[in-house]
Amino acid sequence: MYTPINQWAEDDRPREKFLLKGKSTLSDSELLAILIGSGSRNESAVQLCQRILASTNNNLNQLGKLSILQLTAFKGIGEAKAISIVAALELGRRRRVEDAVEFIKITSSKAVFEIMQPIIGELYHEEFWVLYLNNSNRVIYKAQLSKGGITGTVVDVRMIFKTAFEQNATAIILTHNHPSGKLEPSDCDKNVTKQLKIAGNQLNVPVLDHIIITETDFFSFNDKGIF
Repeated sequence: MYTPINQWAEDDRPREKFLLKGKSTLSDSELLAILIGSGSRNESAVQLCQRILASTNNNLNQLGKLSILQLTAFKGIGEAKAISIVAALELGRRRRVEDAVEFIKITSSKAVFEIMQPIIGELYHEEFWVLYLNNSNRVIYKAQLSKGGITGTVVDVRMIFKTAFEQNATAIILTHNHPSGKLEPSDCDKNVTKQLKIAGNQLNVPVLDHIIITETDFFSFNDKGIF
């Protein structure tokens, strides 16, 4: 039976619960309900948000992939509410990115995955990025070198090392995503890696690894011994 939120017990209402008990006590649907403010004539904001989350198997990463059009398909979600949801999730994604790249020391391929997955792991097209490191193997700069379609992207070797010199980097790590979810490197991936490794050795800016990123996993050329 539908009961408007303003008729709930005070400490069960999302905003009041937030103030009385703290943000960590709220469920995902309650936090989303605060964002959208109200539900529909037959459904509270919390119930509406529970329904939206259920459509993504209660996965916030999947929720973050929904478009404005997909969100407004839910009765009770207009364009303004949809934009509020998308904007909030984008801020969360950017926070993850900023936390990840603040001079982190690269000690493993997994550390690279943790930096780059929030940036390229969930894209529907390929992007090629480079992490530039100092002599302590800390990330001092990251840059997108190219952006492609569903099937591939193009890498400018000269631009990679020009940026390395501008940033006073002493080593670099290559990374790109596979929207297909397949981790196995293509022949093109292998050829580009070989080309860049040779160039890096000649310019005294070694390429330490090339890591392929998917939504949930990664492939490291160095770890697999084919680097």
